[in-house]
Amino acid sequence: MADDHPEFSTPTLTRKPQVVVDAGDEGYAKSLAPRHVGMIAIGGAIGTGLLLGAGGKLLVAGPALALSYAIAGVFAYLVVRALGELTLHRPSSGSFVSYAREFMGEPGAYIAGWMYVLNWSTTGMADSTAVALYMHYWGAFHSVPQWLLALCALVVVLAINLVSVRLFGEIEFWFALIKVAAIMSFLFIGIWLLGTGHQVDGTRPGFGLIRSNGGFFALGVLPVFSVLQSVVFAYAGVEMVGITAGETKEPAKIVPRAVRSVTWRIGLFYVCSVLLLALLLPWNKYSSSQSPFVTVLSKIGVPGVGGVMNLVVLTAAMSSLNSGFYSTGRVLRSMAATGSAPRFTGLMNARHVPYGGILFTCAFATLGVGLNAWLPGQAFDIVVNFAALGVVTTWIMIMLCHLLFVRRTRVAEGAERLVRPGFRLKGWPWVNLLTIAFLVAVVADMGVDGGTIGAWTVGAIPVIAAVLGLGWVLSRRRASDGAR
Repeated sequence: MADDHPEFSTPTLTRKPQVVVDAGDEGYAKSLAPRHVGMIAIGGAIGTGLLLGAGGKLLVAGPALALSYAIAGVFAYLVVRALGELTLHRPSSGSFVSYAREFMGEPGAYIAGWMYVLNWSTTGMADSTAVALYMHYWGAFHSVPQWLLALCALVVVLAINLVSVRLFGEIEFWFALIKVAAIMSFLFIGIWLLGTGHQVDGTRPGFGLIRSNGGFFALGVLPVFSVLQSVVFAYAGVEMVGITAGETKEPAKIVPRAVRSVTWRIGLFYVCSVLLLALLLPWNKYSSSQSPFVTVLSKIGVPGVGGVMNLVVLTAAMSSLNSGFYSTGRVLRSMAATGSAPRFTGLMNARHVPYGGILFTCAFATLGVGLNAWLPGQAFDIVVNFAALGVVTTWIMIMLCHLLFVRRTRVAEGAERLVRPGFRLKGWPWVNLLTIAFLVAVVADMGVDGGTIGAWTVGAIPVIAAVLGLGWVLSRRRASDGAR
C-alpha cells in the first residue's frame, strides 16, 4: 500500500540520494513551452501508421483491426506511464537512454540508443515514402519519381530541425494541431454519415455493412495478432514526451498531464477511427497505397474533400519525420557525451540544436530514397517492419529501466536508494513483465505470420545484434571512459 500511496510512506530525512547528471543534457535552451510539449505528445500518437497503414491492415484483419489497436494501445499506455515516472525521477533529453545508463550501465544505454536510432531512421524512411505516396494522389505529381518526392521531404524537414528548437516546437505544434483537427473532423463527418444514412460510394454505412461483409472477424481471429507489429509501429512516438521534458522548464507539471492524455487519444484517435472506417465502407475497399481517410472522403460526393484530407495526412507524415529527427538528435548527443556514439553526433550549434545527431539520422534515412527507387511498391511495408523492431526494443528497454528503478527504491540503502515520485506506474513488477512478454510475442509473431517481409525482418535480428556487438567492441574503451 505504501508503495502505491507515497503520502503514507515514512520520510527518511538523513538519506541523500545520489544525483545522476547526464553530460548530454548540457547546453539546451529549455525553450519548449507547455503548449508545445502537450501538443507534441498528442501529435506523437497520430502518425503514418494510422493515417496510411490502417488501409492496408484493414485488408489483412478486417474490422477486427480495431481490436488490434485496442490491445496494443493498452501496452503503449503502460510504457508511456512507466516513462513518465522515470522522467519525473530525473528529466533528461536523453530520456530512456539516459535511464538505461543509470540502471544498466553503458552497454544498456548503447543498445537502447542505437535501436532507437534504427527505429526512427527506418520510420523516417516510412514517413518519406508516405509523403511520396500522398503526393501521387494529385495528377500533377504522377510523373515525378517516388524517390525524388521522398528526398524532397527529407530535405525540408532537415532544414526545419536545424534552425532552432523553438521553430521545431512551433511547427510541430501546428502540425499536431492540424492532425488532431483533421481526425476530429473525420469523426464528426463519419458520425453524421452514419446518422443520416448518406451513401458512401453507393453503399449505406452502418453495422449492417460489417455483417454483410463477413462480420467483425471477417478474416478470422489470428489476423488480429498477425498485424500487431504494424499496429505497434503506429504508436511509435508516444515516448516523445520523455525527450521533450528535457527542454522544458516545468516537467513536473507538464509530463503527468501529457501521459494521462494518452488513454483517451488511443481510444478516440485509433480504436474509434478504425471502427468508423469499417462502418463507412466495406473493409475490402481500402488500399495500402492510399490513406483510408482519403478513400472515404473522396467517395462521399463532395468535391475537393478527399484532396483536403490528403493534404492533412501529408502534413502528418512530415510531422512524424520532424519528430524523428528531433528525438534522435537528442538521444545521439546523450550517447556521444559518453562515447557510445561518434563524437560528431554530439555537436551542437549556437542555436542549441544538436545538429550532428540530426544529420546522422537524415543520412541514414536517405537510404529509404534508394529503397523507393528500387522497390517502390514494397518500400513502406519493408521499413515499417524494421521500424516496429526498433519500437519494440525501445519499449522493452523502458520497462526494464522502470523495473530496475523501482527495485532501487526498495532494496538499495543509503545514497544508492531512490525515491519514487507520486506519479507512478502501478502493478510493479508484474505489469512490466507482462508488457515485455507481449512485445517479445509480437516479434515472434512477425516472423511466423508476417509473410516474407516479416520473416526477413526477424531473420535480420542476429545480423543487427552482430553489428551492435562489433560496434560496442570498437567503442567500449571510449564509452567506459566517458561514463566515468
